[in-house]
Amino acid sequence: MFKTLLGGLIGGVAMYLVGFIFWGTPLSALAFNRAESAAGSNLQAALAQALTPSGTGVYVIPDPATAQGTILYGKGPVATVFYNNSGFPVTDAGALIGGLILALVVGIVIALMLRLASGDLGGRARATVLFALAAVLWLHVGQAVFNHAPWGYILYLAFSDFAALVAAGLVAAKIMESRQAAGSDATGEATLH
Repeated sequence: MFKTLLGGLIGGVAMYLVGFIFWGTPLSALAFNRAESAAGSNLQAALAQALTPSGTGVYVIPDPATAQGTILYGKGPVATVFYNNSGFPVTDAGALIGGLILALVVGIVIALMLRLASGDLGGRARATVLFALAAVLWLHVGQAVFNHAPWGYILYLAFSDFAALVAAGLVAAKIMESRQAAGSDATGEATLH
């Protein structure tokens, strides 16, 4: 169990570092479209005017819950806005610390799953890749399919999360393998002394 937890923690660190490469470096610019400075200021002012009374949340614009909103939604343009009515630093130390804690927890969960999945490195590696692929296809690519989210952003997000999940799983599996190899003979049976 110690090797499982250690593998999960180190796998979580690997996942965090892969996430940093994709989202904490200039590479993240591949995921985003940019509005010109004046347009960005105008959009920010419009968001503050229209959404601040409702507060932080996710908004579908126009709102298709009304007859008029349904018509406007069909005509476009449409947006799903992740809105926060408070500002925060671009590089938020609180989010970085919270993200590291989350990565460590997810790394442990992955290691616990792999402990149940298979007894050898190859089986755990295959389970890791298939789990990561299933997760990103359903959770991320599903947003582009069901909600017409922009494919460029979604594919970048899906690939970055796939790479992070695979890194966490492979690191945990490798660390867990040393436990198995040390306590087994050539047939995979535990050696009794």
